[in-house]
Amino acid sequence: MTAEMIFPRTSPEAEGIVSAGVLAFLEAADETIHDLHSFMLLRHGRVVAEGWWSPYAPDYPHTLYSLSKSFVSTAIGLAAAEGRLSVDDFVLSLLPDDRPPLVNEQQAALRVRHLLTMTSGHDPETEGLMFRQPEGNWAKGFLSQPMIHPPGTHFTYENGATYMLSAIVQQVTGMTVLDYLQPRLFAPLGIDNATWSVGPRGINIGFTGLSLTTEAIARFGQLYLQKGVWQGKQLLPTAWVEAATKRQVSNGANPDVDEEQGYGYQFWRTRYGAYRGDGAFGQFCEIWPEHDVVLAITGGKEGMEVIQDLIWEHLLPATRPTALPTDDESQQALYRKLSRLSIAVPQGQPSSPLAAKVSQRTYDFRAHEQNPTNLHFDFGHGPFFVTFATITFDFTVSSAQGDGCICTIVDNRASHEVACGHGHWRMGTTTVNSTDGHTLQPVAASGAWTADDTYEMQWCFVETAFRTTLICRFEEERITVDWHENARFGEVKSLQLRGRVVMLS
Repeated sequence: MTAEMIFPRTSPEAEGIVSAGVLAFLEAADETIHDLHSFMLLRHGRVVAEGWWSPYAPDYPHTLYSLSKSFVSTAIGLAAAEGRLSVDDFVLSLLPDDRPPLVNEQQAALRVRHLLTMTSGHDPETEGLMFRQPEGNWAKGFLSQPMIHPPGTHFTYENGATYMLSAIVQQVTGMTVLDYLQPRLFAPLGIDNATWSVGPRGINIGFTGLSLTTEAIARFGQLYLQKGVWQGKQLLPTAWVEAATKRQVSNGANPDVDEEQGYGYQFWRTRYGAYRGDGAFGQFCEIWPEHDVVLAITGGKEGMEVIQDLIWEHLLPATRPTALPTDDESQQALYRKLSRLSIAVPQGQPSSPLAAKVSQRTYDFRAHEQNPTNLHFDFGHGPFFVTFATITFDFTVSSAQGDGCICTIVDNRASHEVACGHGHWRMGTTTVNSTDGHTLQPVAASGAWTADDTYEMQWCFVETAFRTTLICRFEEERITVDWHENARFGEVKSLQLRGRVVMLS
């Protein structure tokens, strides 16, 4: 079934949304955020506005990070509806092989609902300790950690709790969360491209790793808005939707902070009677039940509260109770904006007097003792450590499409290529951002000479939140590379590398 058949497209005013308010949100986002990747706004089950910031596109799946948690919650709800478990079941009874040798009172009291509500009793969270467990037994690592609080009494946001839910689903169903959800959720919603990272024991990581398109996020939100009903069929029990999305526990007391409005079953309560699933760097599935609105967003912004603030500032006031008169001028301005959304490519010249001289030279970073080594990166696939060895530029590539450069970086893992366009995004694949250094990942890249001695590149890893900027300055036989990440999980956000020519070709 096509997207249009599932979600009809219509004008904002036809569904009671002011086009000028949507336009104001987009303009404010471009001015203050710079790293939104997609946006889809639904009212009454119809898409009233949608857009992707080039090079991101509708068909690209996007890593959801912690928005994955809401899908794990959904799997628990479905398993409960099938009688495979209850939220009141004790965790140790569901995972008997992972119980610690000595079980204390708090460990024995841990229930599924405590995992769902992030009230396991751990403080701080357990993720790092889990990862260091022998033989990759993260569940045993979680259960062996001391509980500072009695289960159910203290909120601590922890990834380990969601991993445990994923492990429980696999234990009681014999399937990973992804495989379990395929016929029960993804197939009925028409989602056929879901992927989910797997941990060392073949268990979906759960707290992150799910990748979906923006449209798929919107379908998931619409299912929850409709209390679990999809095209006339009850896919998810209404009682589960209500329990999962209501305030189950307190997580703060500030009425002006969205993340202190309460927590449900892996869903956040927010201001204005809304709730959402969300993920790092701006992944949103937001539902406004009082207004019959669903909002799906992907992005790459650290400090994602600024996105929510713009939503409340511009989109909420633009939502009216009934349909509005047609506003052709505002609608056309909005559609023009949506059609031109783009992450800015580097601005500059396609060539430089230095281009021929530095092309195909290899610059070695190892000759400079002050260069950082064993750098901790994480592009959402898992952590890895890098020591950069060399960098090479080829400015002799075909210019038929305005292509400007092939950059080759060698590190302790492998050799990695990124091909850049000039004045446009050149699509390709690279291994530079993969955990193992060998798995190809989609990338869109663009470069330009911003000065006679300076070449700047932007690399967008289009199925993740991450974008890398490299500013390369050439001087005689030397190069200085300023490396910057728009967002980070690992330690690296900005660094400087210095190298010198080791070979002329």
